[in-house]
Amino acid sequence: MFESLDHIQLQQYWWLVMSIVAGALVFLLFVQGGQTLIDIVGKTENEKSLIITSVGRKWKLTFTTLIVFAAGMFASFPLFYSTSFGGAYYAWKIFLLCFVLQSIAFEYRRKKGNIFGARTYEYFLYLNGFLGTFLLGCVVATFFTGSNFIRDTYNQSEWQTPFYGIEILFNFTNLALGFAILFLSRIMGALYLINNIDNEPIRERSRKQVLWNTLLFLPFFLFFLIRILTMDGYAYDPQTKIVSMEAYKYLHNFLEMPITLVLLGLGVISVLWGIGIAYFKKSRNGFWFTGLGAFLTVLSVFMILGYNNTCFYPSSADLQSSLTIENASSSKFTLTYMSYISLLLPLILWYIYAAWKAIDKHKLSEKDLTEDADEEQIY
Repeated sequence: MFESLDHIQLQQYWWLVMSIVAGALVFLLFVQGGQTLIDIVGKTENEKSLIITSVGRKWKLTFTTLIVFAAGMFASFPLFYSTSFGGAYYAWKIFLLCFVLQSIAFEYRRKKGNIFGARTYEYFLYLNGFLGTFLLGCVVATFFTGSNFIRDTYNQSEWQTPFYGIEILFNFTNLALGFAILFLSRIMGALYLINNIDNEPIRERSRKQVLWNTLLFLPFFLFFLIRILTMDGYAYDPQTKIVSMEAYKYLHNFLEMPITLVLLGLGVISVLWGIGIAYFKKSRNGFWFTGLGAFLTVLSVFMILGYNNTCFYPSSADLQSSLTIENASSSKFTLTYMSYISLLLPLILWYIYAAWKAIDKHKLSEKDLTEDADEEQIY
């Protein structure tokens, strides 16, 4: 089946697969968002434990999806992996450290003989929730704004600044997406707590957080969206492979690929609908609408990055060093046989659904924190 596809078709297929995984990852950042609300939404020790347990039961899904995304990019577009992780390694190291600290926190917060105290591990959760989501947004924004690397004829890249990734924080467009992802994760985290916890005070405080974080999210998101629609983008000629700057490139991509514009529209509407019904109608189902909207929006953004002769990892230091799905991908042989493995994706999604359903057999309440509760499910 996949053997009949051309190399470019396989590259396009794998970019779609990775776009789907990226969308799923952003949806699952509600875990990180919920972690930032521990002290704001929880006022008693029991309420804080409820919040930590609620998001803690799902943290492995986010962590696993992050690993799948990294592994998938390594296998399908290895030149991106080596260029970005090898060059911007300070930014990536700090980002990955945030997730390592998260796993440590959930593993040891309630362990007997914990000499550091539960509060220390809660600080780890805060660090992961705030800094991890912010850095992820900043890094993804460089897919539009460019990174400072030069690639030679042997595909060896050299970073052109001594900051090795920290310089992404000097660009306001990068910061805007970083803050947008941070506040979006907090919105989804609050919506998730409303949906998952059977405790009215927590729900009421979470609704207030939905409103405040929406007011913070919208200016950053709108700035980033307007910025990418009006900025010059990195395009390449499909015949000569020469990279050049094209005015309104990303706007052109949306218009020339109507499906991406539809996905973006549906995504934004779904996000706002979920927020609206949660705050104004006090619905507990806003999480699902906003989560779906976040997934569709990210999917559309990644599609305009990789398709329509666009450089998905541009170089601001040397245009011709920019990476595309063509020059950054694995060989046709590798992509072909990896594609058969990708057919397991529906099975993986079914497993996530089944695991989610089993964990959420009933809404979490304070009685789940008693001595008879399953200790492996209480964080």
